[in-house]
Amino acid sequence: MKSSKPIATPRVVNEKLSNNEVGSKVDASVYRSLIGSPLYLCATRLDLMFAANFLSRFMYSPSQNHLGVVKRVLRQEVVAQSSTETEYISTGAIAKQAIRLRKLLIDLRQSQEDATVIWVYNKSVIAIAKNPVQHERTKHSNVKFHAIREAENNGEVN
Repeated sequence: MKSSKPIATPRVVNEKLSNNEVGSKVDASVYRSLIGSPLYLCATRLDLMFAANFLSRFMYSPSQNHLGVVKRVLRQEVVAQSSTETEYISTGAIAKQAIRLRKLLIDLRQSQEDATVIWVYNKSVIAIAKNPVQHERTKHSNVKFHAIREAENNGEVN
């Protein structure tokens, strides 16, 4: 699992699983031990509670499909602690995508002169992005989410 690619959410929306899955059966003890991790974490991570509860229904006879869904739950990388942090993380991801597209335009000899405009409606996110000072409430934010600051300073996004 350490070499797995991280994901944003623990479950796919509207994913359907049943006790009568067609795939090959997996070792139930392995499945139970994998389910045990998210069940234990539910005490501190309420976002995992639904996924862990849903997947614990299939402990008796898990299939390969069930195992794949459990591994997805264990790959979730980032959990935002507020709506501002959520929007800040997504704005940083959008800025990275805008920079990639600008570089693609340069490769195609079609450069973009003006900065790419990113519309953000959260005043707190705008304040955090425009002010490079370490804020008291953003100390816990990972440095990799500050890509929006650098992109704005370079004039790539606005």
